[in-house]
Amino acid sequence: MGIFDFVKAAGRALGIGGGEPPKSEDLVTELSGLGLGADGMQIEVDGDTVKVKGTAASQEEKEKIVLALGNVEGVAKVEEEISASDGAGEATFYTVKSGDTLSAISKAHYGSPNKYMGIFEANKPMLSDPDKIYPGQVLRIPDQD
Repeated sequence: MGIFDFVKAAGRALGIGGGEPPKSEDLVTELSGLGLGADGMQIEVDGDTVKVKGTAASQEEKEKIVLALGNVEGVAKVEEEISASDGAGEATFYTVKSGDTLSAISKAHYGSPNKYMGIFEANKPMLSDPDKIYPGQVLRIPDQD
């Protein structure tokens, strides 16, 4: 089981407002809307903590599910019990700071700012534009291939 911390006041507002925790149904809808494996995922909200259990098709999908749930306004923590069928290694998670760009994050993690598209691709469909990241957002930083 993994426990991941997020910035409660940052993230996508699901129409609840005021930093209130989202409802389980809203989170299932969010995952489905992103095309992530919401089918068979059990999602429970306990205050500002989201607990999710189930099976993901891959390690990448597992990580994206955790990030999609955690990067919602009102969520401070995600506790996951998700198994991944491919056994791939885990990516690094990085919390965006004020002034960060994907190029700067790429330079810090890979030694080159030109590899930012790898980070962008690793965070789709949660990211729709490489220039639209925000402080407090948590991103997947995959190992370099």
